[in-house]
Amino acid sequence: MKLIITGILAALLATTTAKADEMVFTSWGGTTQEAQTKSWADPFTAASGIKVLQDGPTDYGKLKAMVDAGSVNWDVVDVEMDFAIKAAKDGLLEPIDFKAVPKADLDPRFTTDHAVGSFYYSFVLAWNKGAVSGEPAGWADMFDTKKFPGKRTFYKWSAPGVIEIALLADGVPADKLYPLDLDRAFRKLDTIKSDIVWWSGGAESQQLIASGEAAFGQLWNGRVFALQHDEADVGVSWAQNLTAADVLVVPKGARNKDAAMKFLAAASSPGGQAKFAEASGYAPINTKAKAEMAADVVKSLPDAHVDGQINLDMNYWAEHRDEIATRWYAWQAK
Repeated sequence: MKLIITGILAALLATTTAKADEMVFTSWGGTTQEAQTKSWADPFTAASGIKVLQDGPTDYGKLKAMVDAGSVNWDVVDVEMDFAIKAAKDGLLEPIDFKAVPKADLDPRFTTDHAVGSFYYSFVLAWNKGAVSGEPAGWADMFDTKKFPGKRTFYKWSAPGVIEIALLADGVPADKLYPLDLDRAFRKLDTIKSDIVWWSGGAESQQLIASGEAAFGQLWNGRVFALQHDEADVGVSWAQNLTAADVLVVPKGARNKDAAMKFLAAASSPGGQAKFAEASGYAPINTKAKAEMAADVVKSLPDAHVDGQINLDMNYWAEHRDEIATRWYAWQAK
């Protein structure tokens, strides 16, 4: 479905100053960033004349180093929400100018003083049908190497998701996940550690599953959507899908802050969000976006799979991010 720039978005872009003729957008690469480029960056450039340079993948250590050095090359960055909460507390982010970025229709769950939602996603269980005999039903099957032999792939970085998956597979009820029992989670992960192949970015997760190098995987639902769209022989289970959001932030000291705010307005607009959701399979964070989307696409989004859905606790992770990371990377290195 072809979307047009809304009147409010056109008005916002019309006010863009001519001082900045380019800016840098950084995201995770692969099909997600391709969809962001086509849905947000290209229309933004066409409407404003501001060229959007692409960089990536997102690297939190690099973002912090840039800010600390006072030499920031990124203007808008797609990050996980728990990082954004912690980064704002640590003074790494610019406040959002809500005079430039309309706030009224943004989902308040994914909107803060220093971030606006990028997209709403679920971690789902995916598998290569050619590498798996049978059909796994949920996270517990990821840990059953006798019933389902083969390599498993998980997100490499310390972030919401893997710890919760291990606890769910070990029988912890969804409403008892927090505070996270790290001892129990790592004991469970120990049982399959030799069978784990780590992925560090979404494109890598797709390659591991599509090639069969990993039989099963914890993937972002949009990455599975892209694989299936390309007719890869991949299955998916939405049982106990784990939901969270990526958000867009502006690093402290960004060189093109005014252009960045205009870009945020475009990316979070109903049209921008609808177009990206249709291209990616991730849910929009603008509450008016679904009215501009095809009905069959709306039915495929994470918020159409709410039975058994579990919301990852971003505030808990933001508060405990450093201590969990210390233990996570020590365990990986053993």
